[in-house]
Amino acid sequence: MPSDKEMINNLIDNYTSLQRIKTAQDTQKEIDYQLKILKAKLESFGIATTDLDL
Repeated sequence: MPSDKEMINNLIDNYTSLQRIKTAQDTQKEIDYQLKILKAKLESFGIATTDLDL
């Protein structure tokens, strides 16, 4: 189970990501970038991301 500090860090990361998307000049480019980072993080924990795309 994640610690309180880990959960707070995850929430800060999520908030930062949403702010980046909100203020981006090219919103689609920023979303693609955020998805790329998230997929890399998931894969580093052994989670397959091939079937996640809509």
